[in-house]
Amino acid sequence: MERAAIVTAGALLVLALAAGSAGAVSTPAYITAAVADSARPEADKARDAERKPAETLEFAGVKPGDEVLELAPGKGYYTRLLSAVVGPRGKVYAIASPPRPNAAPDAPPPAAAVQAIAADPHYANVKVDVVRISQVRLPGNVDVVWTSQNYHDFHNLTDTDALAIDKAAFNHLKPGGTYFVLDHSATPGSGFKDTSTLHRIDEEAVKKEVESAGFELVGESDALRNKEDPRTAKVFDPSIRGHTDQFILVFRKKT
Repeated sequence: MERAAIVTAGALLVLALAAGSAGAVSTPAYITAAVADSARPEADKARDAERKPAETLEFAGVKPGDEVLELAPGKGYYTRLLSAVVGPRGKVYAIASPPRPNAAPDAPPPAAAVQAIAADPHYANVKVDVVRISQVRLPGNVDVVWTSQNYHDFHNLTDTDALAIDKAAFNHLKPGGTYFVLDHSATPGSGFKDTSTLHRIDEEAVKKEVESAGFELVGESDALRNKEDPRTAKVFDPSIRGHTDQFILVFRKKT
């Protein structure tokens, strides 16, 4: 594809500044309200400075009424935010993995946190399915497929592969729908070799892989970049945890 067609966060900023005479550009009210929602736990709010949810959600283009398929929601940091943004006319399908066969008997189920969110009436538009990503079945196609800080782990699964997940995302999207991928950066040219060791992945390798599933890259954001991160330490290392260099990519399902 022609990279000149890609709209970057920097380009968007230039356009916004050029339009300054027409009035200031501000974050949509529904995103501001979602971030400020008093129902969000303090632990989530404490992470906002590092995760920049308003910038991320706005760049992804999620809006009221959207239906979102969230892959690997973890503890639900973005599940709550997505629920608030799409509102009562929208839906969030959170896909959580079943427990691993070798998990400790007393280990909490991976889906426990996000299931608790779905059980809260405040998040009535959230539905959780505990199923392997390769086995996801939805009642219809969605507007957005979302995965945050998880794509590298798609390369660590034993029951499927990342390209199969990309193809499933393509099939679950409406024509022109968005595939949002945010993850920890590995060193350029490293490909997929650091996915299970450092829990990082090479951005360019992700682009090529997702595009091979039929998507086109339409957006890149530098909102979570950290040039001080050498990208050689595990993302859980105290020296860099919470401050890793991260890339944000937006792909579109070709129509």
